[in-house]
Amino acid sequence: NITKTKNGIMIAENLIATKGFENSIIFVNNDSVSIIVKAEKLEIEQIAQIQNIISRELKVEISNINIGIVCITYIIYIIFHELLHSLSYILHGAKFKNITYGAHLEKGILCCLCKQNITKKNILNSLLFPLFYLGLITYVIGLIISSPLLIILSILNISGCSGDIIMFIYFIKLRNFEYTELDDPISFALYTSDNISQNKPYGLKYIGHAENVERNDLKKLSVSKISFLLLILLIIMSLVLIFVKR
Repeated sequence: NITKTKNGIMIAENLIATKGFENSIIFVNNDSVSIIVKAEKLEIEQIAQIQNIISRELKVEISNINIGIVCITYIIYIIFHELLHSLSYILHGAKFKNITYGAHLEKGILCCLCKQNITKKNILNSLLFPLFYLGLITYVIGLIISSPLLIILSILNISGCSGDIIMFIYFIKLRNFEYTELDDPISFALYTSDNISQNKPYGLKYIGHAENVERNDLKKLSVSKISFLLLILLIIMSLVLIFVKR
């Protein structure tokens, strides 16, 4: 019954925590279980420990426990996140030739940059686009079709939209301005007649005033060496986890 399942999930999460994984999320769907744990990587021993705990406490066959599939699916998911940003830019007037994509994982980001001036309306819509479609909509669909994978991915996307939400809250309070992004993927510029140097928005830092901004690097796709190596490693680890599961 539901109470027994909830108790089993709670016990399993506590036991998994004793193995060194402080945060874990378990979703039960009929005879299958999906689990996501906070870890940089999982050794084969750790996978076996988690599977044994889930199998014992929730009475599920080990073959029906999904651990690694979320990793490789999330790579695709976050790529779609950035593509939705660019789609919104284009739908609200930006030119595709001025939009670039990049992976700079050493700075903690995948990015879609719009290197032309766009309106306040455009940037506000773009910031909320992935949150709405990959976060809220997919969460509802996941609940309707009872898909733990979709629910997990939507939660991860919503948490990954924190930077977008911070920018949205800051921009919505400003009067009319034009927005653009720079060669530096973690910076942006605002063209405005207002003095915003005294504003201290949470999570953002005012750098300074300039007459022009650097937008010389217009390569359509830019991937740092560290990002390339990390992405390959993550894909390999995900495939290994899937193979071990089978």
